[in-house]
Amino acid sequence: MLEKLKRILAEQLDVDEESITEDTSFKDDLGADSLDLFEMVMNLESEYSIEVPAEELAELATVGDVLDYLHDRGIEL
Repeated sequence: MLEKLKRILAEQLDVDEESITEDTSFKDDLGADSLDLFEMVMNLESEYSIEVPAEELAELATVGDVLDYLHDRGIEL
């Protein structure tokens, strides 16, 4: 699951896939801004036919947070 998410993030944020771990912070480690995060969520919503409410977006600070979020909704990357 982590490998697919790493590929998605590396492509979207133009970062090295190997630098991404579950502890990687979108803002602090990857330099993602709110627009980057919004686009990431839109891509995930489209890819997995889910909807991430705006109030839950703020809880997704790390790659691990996204993995947990998707796992909790029964989605396997």
